[in-house]
Amino acid sequence: MFADRAYMLDISRDKVPTMGTLHLIVDLLAKFEYNQLQLYTEHTFAYSTHRDVWEAASPLTAEEIRELDAYCALRGIDLVPNQNSFGHLERWLVKPAYNHLAELPQGGAPLPWGGFKKDPTTLCPTDPASLAFLDGLYAELLPNFASGLFNVGCDETFDLLGGGRSAAAVRERGEGRVYLDFLKQVAALARKHGKRPMFWGDVILKHPELVPELPKDLIALDWGYEGNHPFMAEAAKFRAAGLDFYVCPGTSAWNSLAGRVENMRENMVAAERAGRLHGARGFLVTDWGDGGHWQPLAASLPGLVFGGMLAHEGASAAKMDLESALNGIMGVPLGGTLLRLGTLYLRGGALRANASELFRILANDRGYSRHPGLTEPILAEISAIAEGCRHAASAYAGGAYPNVWAQEIVYMANLVDAACNRRDERRLRFLREEHDRIWKLRNRIGGMVDSRAKLPRF
Repeated sequence: MFADRAYMLDISRDKVPTMGTLHLIVDLLAKFEYNQLQLYTEHTFAYSTHRDVWEAASPLTAEEIRELDAYCALRGIDLVPNQNSFGHLERWLVKPAYNHLAELPQGGAPLPWGGFKKDPTTLCPTDPASLAFLDGLYAELLPNFASGLFNVGCDETFDLLGGGRSAAAVRERGEGRVYLDFLKQVAALARKHGKRPMFWGDVILKHPELVPELPKDLIALDWGYEGNHPFMAEAAKFRAAGLDFYVCPGTSAWNSLAGRVENMRENMVAAERAGRLHGARGFLVTDWGDGGHWQPLAASLPGLVFGGMLAHEGASAAKMDLESALNGIMGVPLGGTLLRLGTLYLRGGALRANASELFRILANDRGYSRHPGLTEPILAEISAIAEGCRHAASAYAGGAYPNVWAQEIVYMANLVDAACNRRDERRLRFLREEHDRIWKLRNRIGGMVDSRAKLPRF
């Protein structure tokens, strides 16, 4: 059993749940032996002097955070503040009032997988104004949480290699040293506000010689989302440095339409094994919203359930009857249907990292070329299976008391079907309408238009 068994939900790309949905999630976490919740935040807390950033996002208010914190405490859940504090701040830095804080004010950072990031995303680590900005955020955010922990983020600082405002410092000291120096300053701010800092470990792991220099009170978050992620090697580095750390797999729901269930299992089992062997303090299940957060909560449910049991029971949980557990949560016998949808990404051998090919077809990324394994007959087969799943869920999705989980499963089946029939204008038109209806079942309006805009037009 891991001491800290955590779940993190992305509430910044683009979906902010209603309070009722957050209460439902907390109840599920308690049922499946979690003891920590984080809500990943970039711009979706209602900072009093930064309205321009969050006004269209339906953010959580300080009062709502305090209410949720109390609700969590009654159920044995530690609500940990989570505010990204270095990278992933494009929602701030594109605004004129904050652009001067950016490492690359004009944007254009090179991305590790190719191409460039259009907008500025990263604070300038050599500008003292960046720390003053963060200190102001922390002063308003952190008093609303009873937790002694604080996730400061600091992942994927792509702009540091873009020849920006810190270019001279990067040439002189190296990217890793510039990153570490700023991380230490951010951690000092967290301590000033009475919190123990946690941070994502991806950047520092690229500079393993610097891992021993991390302050020993930091908690490193070792994340990776594929079944073959090298948790074992990475966890060993944090252990050797004498750091507390979490292993952080994912639900594999984002960028998937209907989940990637087998990848989720492999990813979580690998994380659990490495964390147990190397003495990880925590196991954090991450649930991201990349690509417009099209997937409904149902897509995340298998990972939420499996991850909680794995973190609490250990390797024996890998044999759990996940279908029965899902049936019990949803109140209808659709666990098998949900898992069937979550394996369709495997058809045709069309596999890629951090997404399903079906998602890529629907998203129609620039430069995307359909995998040769996804032939027209394979797509027709997937569409037929999705139709069977839709039919099974439809039996519970209507009537006087429609089951919300069933409605979400119908929507997931329709997402898959639309990907298989990408040129069908009728399907796409219906999908855009259904997007908003399903969104409103559990979530606030803010972000809905941005998410829908990422769906293909007809």
